[in-house]
Amino acid sequence: MAMTAPGQTHGISVIIDPLMADLEISRTQISTAYLIGTLVGACAMPMVGRAIDTYGPRLVMAAVGAVFGGVLLALTTVSGIVGLTVGFVGIRMAGQGALSLVATTTVAYWFERRRGFALGIVGAVGTAGISLTPVLFERLVSATGWREAWAIQGLAVWAIVLPIALWGIRNRPADVGQHIDGTPPRDPATATDALTGWTLRAALRTGMFWVIVTCMATGSMLGTGLSFHQIDLLGERGLSATEAAANFLPQTAAVLVITLGAGALLDRLSPKVVLCGAMLTLAAGVLAAMYVTPGWSALAYGLILGSSGGMMRAVESAAVPRYFGTAHLGAIRGCAHTAVIGASALGPLAVSVGYDLSGGYTTALPFFAALPLLVAVAALLVRAPRPAAPEI
Repeated sequence: MAMTAPGQTHGISVIIDPLMADLEISRTQISTAYLIGTLVGACAMPMVGRAIDTYGPRLVMAAVGAVFGGVLLALTTVSGIVGLTVGFVGIRMAGQGALSLVATTTVAYWFERRRGFALGIVGAVGTAGISLTPVLFERLVSATGWREAWAIQGLAVWAIVLPIALWGIRNRPADVGQHIDGTPPRDPATATDALTGWTLRAALRTGMFWVIVTCMATGSMLGTGLSFHQIDLLGERGLSATEAAANFLPQTAAVLVITLGAGALLDRLSPKVVLCGAMLTLAAGVLAAMYVTPGWSALAYGLILGSSGGMMRAVESAAVPRYFGTAHLGAIRGCAHTAVIGASALGPLAVSVGYDLSGGYTTALPFFAALPLLVAVAALLVRAPRPAAPEI
């Protein structure tokens, strides 16, 4: 999860200005290339998910790591907007999408009783690693240049991800004579290692699947949109550029703590409860942006927005296997990731359009806050699917 950083917005952001200067392209051009790269990369997630189900996460992780590192190395040779767009497709598909998908799916295969907590640890530690990358990458770019920085990142992906895939993990507990949660079944005579759960086609016909997807897409769109425009948005509320940038710190701290807490709650409560909490917290964070001023209110805004992100990370990772089993988990989560990644690409544009239409961020924020409130209502009304439904 931490090694997805070169394909995440955090990691790419520090290279944007050097790219614009060296390639002589505008901010609009590079933003459009990033949008195209994210949307096209998202379309590959269902195929990646099916590959996980068919070949196992170990082989898929190795293949994704090899491709991801190769694309980063290839990006050192770009000389124009077309090549950069193709490169963005590769790193967004392999880094932001496929590598995070296979990492969390692997954990879901190994745990059931404490799955939420296990995935919470993965999400928290992975987020911590990603959050540290802007400072590290900025120093790397300053010391070596953006081409060399991408080359070093590509080699690092190969050096870390490939050994983990080949020697650090196994697909499922049964592959090494173990059991889910490390607990042998009470009646070995009737025990089976066969995976159970819904097919993708069956899951697509349930309201709960679409509520989960809408929850994640809404959080991805608004979270990315607010973060992308954070300097300008908080500047409108009276914060300096430094103060606005520093607001990412409480957001990150809240994500780390709440991801762990929400993961533990998902082991004890219905995912619907945590899902509703995530949406209500997101709505509160969007509305809080209207009243931010320098000082404690800015800190509160960062903590609220980060808390919603932490809850949503835990919900998506743990709710899908809880409701739909693990037999076709890769395909189901791959389909969901397509919507989530696509929404992250549209978020900055949506916030920007809202600003242009209303002449400021404050006027548009209540309309954005209505979206998570509607999702929370839908989550309360939708019926939970039967566990381990027969394949149809």
